[in-house]
Amino acid sequence: MPTHDQPLRKLGFLTIGLFDPADPARGHESTLQLIELGEQLGFDSAWVRHRHLQHGISSPVAVLAAATQRTQRIQLGTAVIPVGWENPLRLAEDLATTDLLSGGRLNPGVSVGRPGHWEQVAGALYPDTAEAEDFGYRRVSRLLGFLRGEQATDFSGVEGIEVYSDKVQPVSPGLADRLWYGGGSLRSARWAGEQGLGLLTSNVVRAEESEDFAEIQRSQIVAFRAHHPLGARARVSQGLVVIPTDSATAGQRARYQEYARSRTARTTTPQGPSRVMFARDLVGSSAEIAEQLYAHAGFREVDEAVFALPFTFGHEDYVQILTDIATVLAPALGWKPATGA
Repeated sequence: MPTHDQPLRKLGFLTIGLFDPADPARGHESTLQLIELGEQLGFDSAWVRHRHLQHGISSPVAVLAAATQRTQRIQLGTAVIPVGWENPLRLAEDLATTDLLSGGRLNPGVSVGRPGHWEQVAGALYPDTAEAEDFGYRRVSRLLGFLRGEQATDFSGVEGIEVYSDKVQPVSPGLADRLWYGGGSLRSARWAGEQGLGLLTSNVVRAEESEDFAEIQRSQIVAFRAHHPLGARARVSQGLVVIPTDSATAGQRARYQEYARSRTARTTTPQGPSRVMFARDLVGSSAEIAEQLYAHAGFREVDEAVFALPFTFGHEDYVQILTDIATVLAPALGWKPATGA
């Protein structure tokens, strides 16, 4: 748990992989270059968001499969795959394949719930089974079982020259132990703990017991660990938007401040019927951001962080932000860059 005397142990970053619809290849290449840069800077992990029917990464497993061939050490994660859009058996096949290609570096993060804009997409996504689909925790349980090698069918053996398995293939040992859940409520935190998963906390939570974002996040982390077999040793990663400006130009600083200002209103009170709370974006020098993090009740409960890159900046902005995080901010939090393969 980071304090001035207790260091941040693991450092990652998260990107949405934004692209111009007129030139999507360029955007995907930018994402891969950022992951390569992250490895060079010593980041422990690189994570990609998941967006459907938007101009962001819609196929994170495919992007990370490409990243496995351009990196050697850095852990690769998804934050998060909404499994309501997925068939758990097919997703298990893709995740296991990518994990093997990476040499065991994949960290799948998942979430549950109906796909966004359900009424508009149900007919295209599940034209015949929309009303029968289960979008609850059971969908993740099925995925977890397939990754663990549980039986998927009652048929196996040889048929002609074809050999069939009753388990999802390929099997990637240890992958199930690296499954994370992206939760923003006390119920989700407890459930993730009971399943023995890792917990990904972000800059979005549900206001249930408080309207103080940091205190809400802290209470969810405490509840998660109280229900996890590993207790206080259960892995939790916090993700906030941090934008250090140590090496930024005057123009970059102005844009960063305006970006944060435009998003501040949503952080003051719970939003919508679900009472969603958003964290403030942290913009400033690394010294200023470090002090704000040390004062954050949620951050004080973790020793791993995955800092989120803002959605709409350019490649050169992300290079500056990642470089400042790895060379100035994270060392101020006691982190040391990873080395070796």
